[in-house]
Amino acid sequence: MTELLTYFTGQKQAMVDQLTTLVNFETPTTDKASVDTLGEYMRQQFEALGASSITRIPQTAVGDFLLAKWNEDAPGKPLLFLIHIDTVWPLGTLAERPVTIDADGKLFGPGAIDMKGGITIVLTAIRGLRELGQFPNRPVWVLMTSDEEVGSVHSIPVLREIAKDCGLVMVMEPATQEGALKTWRKGLASFRVHVEGRAAHAGNQPEKGINAIVELAQQIDKINQLNDLKNGTSVSVTMVDGGSAGNVIPAKASAYIDTRVMTLRALKTIKSSLSDLQPHIPGAKVWVEEIHGREPMEHNAQMERSFAQCKAIGEKVGLTVREDGSGGGSDGNITAAMGVPTLDGLGPQGDGLHAVHEHVVINSLPQRAALIAGMLKEWVSE
Repeated sequence: MTELLTYFTGQKQAMVDQLTTLVNFETPTTDKASVDTLGEYMRQQFEALGASSITRIPQTAVGDFLLAKWNEDAPGKPLLFLIHIDTVWPLGTLAERPVTIDADGKLFGPGAIDMKGGITIVLTAIRGLRELGQFPNRPVWVLMTSDEEVGSVHSIPVLREIAKDCGLVMVMEPATQEGALKTWRKGLASFRVHVEGRAAHAGNQPEKGINAIVELAQQIDKINQLNDLKNGTSVSVTMVDGGSAGNVIPAKASAYIDTRVMTLRALKTIKSSLSDLQPHIPGAKVWVEEIHGREPMEHNAQMERSFAQCKAIGEKVGLTVREDGSGGGSDGNITAAMGVPTLDGLGPQGDGLHAVHEHVVINSLPQRAALIAGMLKEWVSE
């Protein structure tokens, strides 16, 4: 299949043009109208690429989702692309940082690597296979969401329903800075520990108070002992709040906890330990609120099989496919935790996610398009 790499290498300028077009749509998650403008452009692209059906999934708080399907009546489990069109950048960012290309072949622009580069690859791979007359007779789906940058709070139920029967989920988040796929992602959970004490005058009757800050400090020391960094578990107290005035024994205090884990087992252990916290000071009350959570994308036997197949397809195309991981989460955490085969980091190489130096390595675009095209043709579902 090395002809795929030759073909897509010849599409490099077209991919640069496509990516530039996408970046020039400003799509902050919270601006529904702007996101929907790009959503309509994407609908037109799917239609032009011959999608057999395009379903709009209306949203009120964020941009509408789209589910595009090719060969939906063909046999076999669908191959599902996950893409999101929202970015972290506010309107007006493009005026400050328009699309530029440097002498090293890097395309800079807000949203370029996260994840309009990945969207460019999906559109180009489908277009290329159709132009070559090699688009496979198998179900191929693309789910486009618009709230990934705020935790996919609206799209998770939709994603779970669509992904549950798929043969492979291809998450078009960017590759690592070195160009590797992400075959593990840490799970994450955030908590707030609340402490209730009793207020008293710090000068006249301090003995009648129950100091919530002192209690919280002792809880933080215990929480800090839950860290197991050598095995990938971090439990970080990142924000604290407490007290009402300089001369009052504090009646309330709280702390925000960020937790990252490699395995579901570790996540369950952390949750159990936090729920078992007991007060040290008589009369104090302690409770834990879970704010947000996402299960880990584990590097398990299924992931090993999926990566091995992807790597073998890459070799047929003429590419070396490598693997790595990430401490941050993505929608791939959700589908992998469901037991659905998932590969993440299939987007382009680059750097600067959510940063002013955000960029895509242009030469990685046709390489990834060739890999994706090869996977569409050759993938064997479990």
